[in-house]
Amino acid sequence: MEVKESSFKSLLDSAEDYVKTSYELFKLRAIDKTTDKVAVIISRAVAILFFLMFVLMASIAIGLWLGSLMGNAWYGFLIVAGFYGLISLILYFFTHNLFRKIIGNIIVKQAFKE
Repeated sequence: MEVKESSFKSLLDSAEDYVKTSYELFKLRAIDKTTDKVAVIISRAVAILFFLMFVLMASIAIGLWLGSLMGNAWYGFLIVAGFYGLISLILYFFTHNLFRKIIGNIIVKQAFKE
């Protein structure tokens, strides 16, 4: 009787170790995927931030340059703002759904990437 009890206890201990190990493995995989996703998001956010700073500085420079050509600084800034407004309207009306699909696909691919 003691042999059966010992075997059952050994089996129970092995099952407990298996569950603990599986749980630890699940946690490690979750941490690995999470850190990978966060690293991608942060690196892309930094790249986008620098690109936006470049666009901002270039826009100021173009606005000042156009303003000096036209004799009044605010004319240059008005032209640059009008250009961005026109581009924004074009993008909104013609590529709105396309961008939404592309961004959605990127998010889904990133979420399910192994």
